Amino acid sequence: MKKNRIIIIGGGYGGLRVVEKLAKNPQNEIILFDKNPYHFMQTDVYDLIANEDDFAQVTVDLFTFCSGFDGNVTFLKQEVGNVDFKNKKVITCVQRYSYDYLVIAAGARTKFAADVVGLREYAHGIKALHRAMYFKQKFEMSLFHRVDEGGTSCTPISIIVAGAGLSGVEIAAQMASFSKEFYKNNNFICRKLNIVLVNSAKHVLGGFEEELADKTDKRLRELDVIIKNERKVVEVTQNSVKLSGGEILDMDFMIYTGGIEPNGLVQNLALDKNDRGYIVSNKYLQSQNYSEVFAIGDCTTIYNNDKIVPPTADTAEQMGELCAKNINNLISNKPLIEHNIKSRGVLIALGRGYAVAKVFGFYFSGYFAYIIKKIIEKVYAKRLEIRSQRGCKKIFCE
Repeated sequence: MKKNRIIIIGGGYGGLRVVEKLAKNPQNEIILFDKNPYHFMQTDVYDLIANEDDFAQVTVDLFTFCSGFDGNVTFLKQEVGNVDFKNKKVITCVQRYSYDYLVIAAGARTKFAADVVGLREYAHGIKALHRAMYFKQKFEMSLFHRVDEGGTSCTPISIIVAGAGLSGVEIAAQMASFSKEFYKNNNFICRKLNIVLVNSAKHVLGGFEEELADKTDKRLRELDVIIKNERKVVEVTQNSVKLSGGEILDMDFMIYTGGIEPNGLVQNLALDKNDRGYIVSNKYLQSQNYSEVFAIGDCTTIYNNDKIVPPTADTAEQMGELCAKNINNLISNKPLIEHNIKSRGVLIALGRGYAVAKVFGFYFSGYFAYIIKKIIEKVYAKRLEIRSQRGCKKIFCE
């Protein structure tokens, strides 16, 4: 019996969920493509940067993960350059691969505004692991250099975080919390740190519920994060940031979380896209152009009650599950299922031992919210780890 060849582009939250679900059917032959050999758990990036986690704790090896299934999943570390949709072929730098069904889960990347002078040269995004690792190292070295200046004219570390969305507030809070404990616990003379959060909107977490935004704002100020609302970065140099209105801030380094955009592959694909360049998908998560091609995660935009569903890890996993069901339904000639995907909750980590949350309509904050967030992250990581360990045993024992 001919197997169903399913190709998945992207080893992110949505892509891995599709693999897990489709692999249950032994008649599915699954190939996962990613240019990186690891899955990067971006929801933990704030802990990585502030030295709470290391590289191994925020990644999963895709070779061992895919080897952990029953022989019907293959991982290929190849960057997809384009897709020939008419002939159903995925094109990489190595060769062309035929498919029966295709899932595009290519994600998104940091959007560096082209009109901001020096932004791409001197600011760092954190969507990619190598950028997050570089920033982590730079942060640690800056702390070390200031400690080394202790007893002399110690100058403050100045960190600019541009963008007060979910990533921006979590990173600013975690760095502020970590550095406070770092200086206090080690009794260093030099204890100067300036973290400035630049926000183009009137309040942090624009688009989120007012109660979450207010709790987050209060917590950031308790951590001595300086918030500059209704300001934009207009120019960046090696050691300064110029804001709208003319204010110039000194800076040692800058993280930019001001927005995302589809990655290069998505831009190349001959599919219908919206005015922001994201793949247009229908209510079944199929592309508008080809019924056998699905788009999930950050590379597409979905709506619930005419409102955009936030592109979170939770959303991507829900999309992955529905995508797998609909591919199986196509194979079995069953009716497709319309999506009703919506956010199941928001958990925002704001420093060590503190978070704010909205889960199933209830708001809460503090240590309890923090524990819930960490449990969810650990359960997710453990699920992937178990599969990866199984694959590791197969690779080295067979």
